[in-house]
Amino acid sequence: MLLSCMKFFFPIVILLGSFTVTAQSKHSMHHLKQEINQLLAKQKGTFAVAFKDLSTGKELLINAHENFHAASTMKTPVMIEIFKQVSEGKFSLKDSILIKNRFKSIVDSSFYSLDSTDDSESEIYMHIGEKRTLYDLMYQMIIASSNLSTNLLIDLVDAKKVTQTMREMGAKKIMVLRGVEDNKAFEKGLNNTTTAYDLMLIFEKIAEGKAVNKKSSDEMIDILLNQEHNEIIPAKLPKEVKVAHKTGSITGVHHDSGIIILPDGRKYVLVLLSKNLEDEKAAVEAMAEVSKIIYDFVNR
Repeated sequence: MLLSCMKFFFPIVILLGSFTVTAQSKHSMHHLKQEINQLLAKQKGTFAVAFKDLSTGKELLINAHENFHAASTMKTPVMIEIFKQVSEGKFSLKDSILIKNRFKSIVDSSFYSLDSTDDSESEIYMHIGEKRTLYDLMYQMIIASSNLSTNLLIDLVDAKKVTQTMREMGAKKIMVLRGVEDNKAFEKGLNNTTTAYDLMLIFEKIAEGKAVNKKSSDEMIDILLNQEHNEIIPAKLPKEVKVAHKTGSITGVHHDSGIIILPDGRKYVLVLLSKNLEDEKAAVEAMAEVSKIIYDFVNR
């Protein structure tokens, strides 16, 4: 009789233990979300957060499906499209193209040029009329956020194809319509847009070697690891933590998005978007603090 009772007792203990772990997990994620919301509520502006622990599958989403001006985060989809077209044999990253500063507006095909003083990378303007490899241009597009390099590469691969590839990857809202500084398009509200969720999704694909293919994904990570703008996600993390990421900013807007690689090999994806900021410096500081909070959560 006692043996029979024990057989009945052990499954109940296991079941209750599983329920307790699940309940604790849900509670801790709820607490994390609450802590982040309280921190960001102190800033005037709109924020979005998308976090996914690639080891556990845990996700945290705050305003993750809201549309934001993509700013320079759209350069990651452009990079993916370049690697895709390379894989299709359309060109090689060693191929060279002519550097020019003359682009067509998507509104009426009229020409416009970029202002080097508004670009975060100005050295390339000294080489107009010369040639650079596609790899060099792409590298500067990502690590230094070169606008001129971006426009040259979008002319090459076609913005519509970039958006189509995002759809094929499952990113339903990322919209890459045009290059940078197309003022006529901007005035008509024709902007590149994104959501935190979609950026999370494509960085997850890169982290898992599923963006184009494993080799391409690894090469993208190597480039993203050399990012020069490190004021948000990496700012408050230990130096031994690697961050493969792409930022973006315009007036009132600051974004960061990428893969965080821990010393033990674990990875998570984090996307932080913002808009309508009144105190941009304070907002960037708060977003860096959110990154630290999530790092601490993953490493508890």
